[in-house]
Amino acid sequence: MALHPSLLLLLLIFDRLSAARHVSVQTGGSITFPCSYDLNHINHVKYWCQGLGWDVCSYVVRTDHPKSSGKTSISDDINKRIFTVTMTDLVSRDYGNYRCVVEINGGTDFMIQRFYLSVTPGTPELYVEQQEVTGVEGGSITVCCYYSNSGDMKWCRMGGDCVSGNSGTLNGTSVTLMRTSDANNRKVLTVTMSGLKMENTDWYWCRVGELEMPVHITVSQQTATQRTSKITSTTQDPTPQQPSASPTAEPVQTDNTSQGAEGNMEEVHQRSIDVKVLLISLGMLVVVTAGILVTWNMWRRHKDNKAKDQTTNNSVSPNPGSHHDVMYSTVMPDQFRTEEKGNIWLQASRLLDNIFAVTHKAS
Repeated sequence: MALHPSLLLLLLIFDRLSAARHVSVQTGGSITFPCSYDLNHINHVKYWCQGLGWDVCSYVVRTDHPKSSGKTSISDDINKRIFTVTMTDLVSRDYGNYRCVVEINGGTDFMIQRFYLSVTPGTPELYVEQQEVTGVEGGSITVCCYYSNSGDMKWCRMGGDCVSGNSGTLNGTSVTLMRTSDANNRKVLTVTMSGLKMENTDWYWCRVGELEMPVHITVSQQTATQRTSKITSTTQDPTPQQPSASPTAEPVQTDNTSQGAEGNMEEVHQRSIDVKVLLISLGMLVVVTAGILVTWNMWRRHKDNKAKDQTTNNSVSPNPGSHHDVMYSTVMPDQFRTEEKGNIWLQASRLLDNIFAVTHKAS
């Protein structure tokens, strides 16, 4: 039955004012739409239809029929209570209003969400390079939303809260928003989620103005290899004062002028130790030498005294009147013994001078 023109106009106005998610895709591209439903709708049939109103919304694909129809496919995850619709190879005539609906037997079907899809031959006003992003528990993920339109910028969890401004949290996970431009002069809204948890796995919406783009985040547990690699990189992470070692790294050249006061003090300390060792060795040599000289001097004195006594005894003649019985002996004058001792100490003094000269040069 054809609708009255006035009723059709009212439906058109209602369609524009109702909460529809506006999504833009480039010609030839593809997109996946997520639809979340309640627990009591798990065993119900879900479908995807196209049309302005309920009476003109025609089925495109259903979960109780073949899961694909032409370029459109549908899948239902009853564990997460989300069914998704994927449209590929889009052309301009694919634009329009679409609905994800739960079929209610014996009652009015329940519409979950309505989308307005625009297909443009040029670059979409809001898009992402990939709708599926993966991360590991405890790590972080980054999503780049490219946009050319204007309006408020938000990152929202499907059916949950949103983060706007520069930062915030979603389910205890830190979220930062940064607006920049890339090398191709494209405006980018960079979304970073840090400290990921397993429960962060869900669908999210990148929103700029009236346009939105769905992105799915998958968080997985770290494998044993990833945990071991993380621990190893943490324990072997070089400090800022140490160059990181790698097989391809350039040889590090040491500049003695940049060692600083600490290096100079260490060098002075090492030299002081070397001088002390040398002084101790030379001191022991001096003591040994002096001991040898003293011993030798005492032995010479003992020998001189013994020779003097023998000379005295031999000089007494048994017959004083006979000059033929007189014995003559040569006795070294004291001045010669003094000169000989002086020569010994002179040699010792010269030895000490040489030792101290070597010590001074070493220090």
